[in-house]
Amino acid sequence: MSKKIKSPEVDHLFEAILALKDKDECYRFFEDLCTVNELQSLSQRYEVASMLSEKKTYLDIADKTGASTATISRVNRALNYGNDGYSLILDRLKKGV
Repeated sequence: MSKKIKSPEVDHLFEAILALKDKDECYRFFEDLCTVNELQSLSQRYEVASMLSEKKTYLDIADKTGASTATISRVNRALNYGNDGYSLILDRLKKGV
């Protein structure tokens, strides 16, 4: 867990997210919480992580997602040297958990 972001306010936000029950509630909450651009950026990073985990090339990822090579590199660094958050979710979704 990153000590850089840990705070009571972030805990409160995460508790709110964990209280969401379905995709519709996620849409409603995140549309209120984030700008369209913020949400698109988050979803783009997640798509990049998914494609990197499938061993897609930077060129393929950039073509499909529109992400810059800097964004792809940043996500790749997080996958390889981060807190394993992307891997946790990608593995869990592959297993259908």
